[in-house]
Formats: sequence, C-alpha cells, structure tokens
Amino acid sequence: MSSWQALDEEAARWRDDGRTAELWWRDDDAADSGPALDRLLELHRATRAPLSLAVVPALATQALADRLGAEPAVDLLQHGYAHLNHASAGEKKAELGPHRPAMIVLGELGTGWLALERLFGGRARNVMVPPWNRIAPGLVPTLPEIGFSGLSTFGPRRRARPVRGLLQINTHVDLIDWKSRRGFAGEAMALGALVAALAYARTVAAEPVGLLSHHLAMDGGAWDFLRSLWEKAPTLPGIRIRPAHELFAAE
Repeated sequence: MSSWQALDEEAARWRDDGRTAELWWRDDDAADSGPALDRLLELHRATRAPLSLAVVPALATQALADRLGAEPAVDLLQHGYAHLNHASAGEKKAELGPHRPAMIVLGELGTGWLALERLFGGRARNVMVPPWNRIAPGLVPTLPEIGFSGLSTFGPRRRARPVRGLLQINTHVDLIDWKSRRGFAGEAMALGALVAALAYARTVAAEPVGLLSHHLAMDGGAWDFLRSLWEKAPTLPGIRIRPAHELFAAE
C-alpha cells in the first residue's frame, strides 16, 4: 500500500464513521521577509490552505510586518520571545523551560506580545507557541494570567484545556528530520506520521491534527510534499482543513 493510499483509506474511515477530522497548518520561526517566506505565502495562496505563522517577537522586523500586511488571511501566533536556548549543555533546547525565574520568562513574553501588537496591531492571536515546542509545566498555568488563551506545542495533548482559560491545539507531523540530515523527513515518514495522528484522533482522543513546517529550513522535497498535501487534502472525504483562528476560538 502506498503512503498516499493509506491517507485515502484513513480519511474514508472518518467519513464512514460519520465524522470529520480537523487538519491545520503551523509554520514556525518567522522573523523577516525574504525568498523563503515569499515561497511559503505563494503556496498558501495557490492551495488556499489556511496558514498560521509563529512569529519570534524579539527578531520580527518591520519588513515582515509590511510583507504580511498583504496577507490578511494568515494567522499570526507568538513564538516565544527571542528563540534563545537557556537549557544547560546536554539538555534539550528550551527557551521557556525551568532554567530561569518564572517572572523573567513571563516578563519577556509580555514584552514580546507588545512587540507583536506594535507590528501587527490586532492581527496577532494570543496563542503561545514555545520555541522547540517545550514549556515548563509550571509556566502553563500562568499563561492565561498574562493574556494568552491558546497554547500550541507538538504531539498528542494530554487534555484540551490544561488549565482554565487555556486551549491547547498541537501539531503532530514535522516535515524536517532534525536529528540527522536536517532536511525533509521523507514522504513515507511524513505521511505515516499524518495517518497515525489521524487514526489516534479517531480512535483514542479526538483533537485537531497539525502539520508543522519551517519555511527557513525546508529543502525541495519538503516544499514539494507540502504542495502535494495541500492540493490533495481538500479532496479527501472526512477531512476538513481549519484555520487557527477558528480552532482557537472554540468554546
């Protein structure tokens, strides 16, 4: 069975169950305008796939704001503060980990939100996307206290609302193989992860399934796969592509 056929069959299972899977797209590490961002936005327009862009506040430029001003359909999320690693050598990278006092981390996030508001006005969504998809458990309850109503990391979520006032909607399929060649993970691996995530959401714990891309790190294979997926997904029964602003607006 081909990987694309497996996706067809999983979508059919959702349809046969009388249910609809929710699929969404998040791209990380936006900071400036440039050819890679232009390519991402062209793909978004050509396929009409709803795109959410995680923007690094401390690095975000006016050029980025100007470029995105022409893309009103793109949802803008907050990607930590400066995308700096504060973990010790040998630990997994984290900006929002337990390595610094919580007040310092929260102060940075608040500063970052103000920076996004200055650049993008009301377009920025109050959704926190931790760099490297890691956040210290102790920080999660404080996010609503500083104005965030959404959280997005990677992998199956433990619960839809980890704390009152905070909705978590994750991504599940990363197109990049970060551990070895740092290029496209491959069609079979990406589709396998997507089918597995959809099956998990259907049979174990219902949740939207997210695809994660990184426009600054993608090679030709990743770009080709992304286009193929977003051209095919709207034709699949049992699957609906949703924009982030709709998902995070859920009560």
